[in-house]
Amino acid sequence: MQFSVRVKPGSRKGPLVEEDADGLVVHVRERAVDGAANDGVVKALAAHFGVAPRDVAILRGHASRHKRIEVAE
Repeated sequence: MQFSVRVKPGSRKGPLVEEDADGLVVHVRERAVDGAANDGVVKALAAHFGVAPRDVAILRGHASRHKRIEVAE
């Protein structure tokens, strides 16, 4: 299953996945430095959906706050 998420790196709320009118918002504590925030997003989404982190992939938006994510079922 694929969907779009908006990421908030360096958030004190994180790790947290919330729903809003536009879709999912992922709050992560990691800063957007050397891919740390992307790793945090993968871990947070894996915990949210109850899958292993290897089953979550960032398809597009590696350097953006708006990402396209795929979760293996």
